[in-house]
Amino acid sequence: MADSQARDRLLYAAVQHASDHGIADLSLREIAAALGTSHRMLIYHFGSREGLLVAVVREVERRERESLGAAPLSGADARRRWDRLADPSLRAQERLFFEIYSHALLGRPGTEGFLDEAVERWISPVKELMIGAGIDDEDAEALARLGLAVTRGLLLDLLATGDTAGTTRAFDLFTQLLDQPSRHDPSHG
Repeated sequence: MADSQARDRLLYAAVQHASDHGIADLSLREIAAALGTSHRMLIYHFGSREGLLVAVVREVERRERESLGAAPLSGADARRRWDRLADPSLRAQERLFFEIYSHALLGRPGTEGFLDEAVERWISPVKELMIGAGIDDEDAEALARLGLAVTRGLLLDLLATGDTAGTTRAFDLFTQLLDQPSRHDPSHG
């Protein structure tokens, strides 16, 4: 099996295990045992435990971006996405995301480049969805950044407090603000 195929297989298994059971609290040897491989193979393909965890987060994020599709983003679409993100079954993945984010902020080895993509890889696809919804280019980019920040902030709040009702209400208020007529819409002078 080619190295890239072996790496992809291990990454797929690690993402699945992270989704089903969580992996943030496991040692590299424990992760390897759960995946049916050796810790040396994980080091070979990912460099370190941190490298593996970063790869898992990147893959989950890639899948999330892919799920955006190409249809213009509406408030109802945003709410459906929030409901999915607020699902308790995703808590382990979300905690892992924030753990890796904080490790990257601290400059921990294995997290190089993570910060460069943590925001920027989301801005462009969300901006395009907003442009498709009729928002001008400049505002679309700012709103994409704001939407990402609000969503991540509320997810962090949800993880810290467990307050699904409160964070969902806050998300609803945010989407209501987005649904208000834009100051740039000529019909709403």
